[in-house]
Amino acid sequence: MDKKLFSLVCAIVTSLLWGSAFVAQDMGMDFIGPYTFSVGRFLVGFLSLIPFFFIFEFNKIRKINIDKKKVSYFLFFLGFILAIGQALQQISLIYTDVANTGVFTVFYVLVVPVISYFIFSKKMHWSIWPSVIFCLIGGLLLSELKNTSVRFGDSLGILSAVCWGVHIILIRKTIDIFNYPITIAMSQCFIGCLILILPMYFFESPTWSNILKDSYEILYVGVLSSALAFLLQTYSLQNISPAPAAIIFSLEGVVAAILAWFILDQFLNEIKILGIFLILSAVIFSQIMPIYDKKKYGRN
Repeated sequence: MDKKLFSLVCAIVTSLLWGSAFVAQDMGMDFIGPYTFSVGRFLVGFLSLIPFFFIFEFNKIRKINIDKKKVSYFLFFLGFILAIGQALQQISLIYTDVANTGVFTVFYVLVVPVISYFIFSKKMHWSIWPSVIFCLIGGLLLSELKNTSVRFGDSLGILSAVCWGVHIILIRKTIDIFNYPITIAMSQCFIGCLILILPMYFFESPTWSNILKDSYEILYVGVLSSALAFLLQTYSLQNISPAPAAIIFSLEGVVAAILAWFILDQFLNEIKILGIFLILSAVIFSQIMPIYDKKKYGRN
């Protein structure tokens, strides 16, 4: 399979896994708090990747010369941003609907190109900017804000989007110096888990009995949305730039809204369906136009 196509498939599957996780994240707080759930998902994600790390990457890493200090810094900041973004997202689910949190999370489609262009001077195809605008409009329609007031949970979702935007760019930068996806995914889960242990014990009183009651949700999100999705995210960013990748990842908001409708009875009206259509159109447009321009004009 072509590398670009493989990365595209990885990005789409990642968005599906992340989108489906929102329902489990919401249901997984029936007996435990947001920090406990987050620690659980990262711990499961870390443990799930350990066997693959030793099978596929451990010996390779031992044989190469790397700047261990620089790589360690990158991995730490990846885990740190991941922990903050996850905590904000998880807490937001307490105060707002799954669809709203899912949609506001994908506002990283604006964060990524802004940071890439204005801070890193990354040249982007012109189609990125209208695609971002359509994604944002679609997100606002999906959220169906009342009286144009942003609720507290929605605000947390927007703040988490900033973290996810930085996270996407940081993964791409990490790949440039340390292209070992399993190690990257495993390390950030481990660091994210360690960082959130302190607030878990400070703000919550987790018990094994309550954790076990939400164990299915923790396992689902830990294995699929943490271990597998973060791994696929890293693979996708090997051959897709952060800005177009972020637009593909934004499909998670659509998936979250649709599943919330079917599973949690959070109804999708005509306005929300229009929002879904706009986001899907933006994703397709951002991927088709560069290909069209390259074939017609021989440019990227």
